[in-house]
Amino acid sequence: MRDDEDHLALMLGRAVLATWGDMPRDIQEALFELAVSDRPGERDALAKLLHERHPRTVHAG
Repeated sequence: MRDDEDHLALMLGRAVLATWGDMPRDIQEALFELAVSDRPGERDALAKLLHERHPRTVHAG
């Protein structure tokens, strides 16, 4: 069952990455904060990835 959940989460994550620049800023911030809540060491790497894929997005840091 865990493999199915991981697979679906990966699908959803890819969809989020693809549409990130079209999302409202408050949704972006909420998703970002949730994503890094238990991995603070990856905060900068995720912000960089999002900015490289969607240059219009600027993380509020």
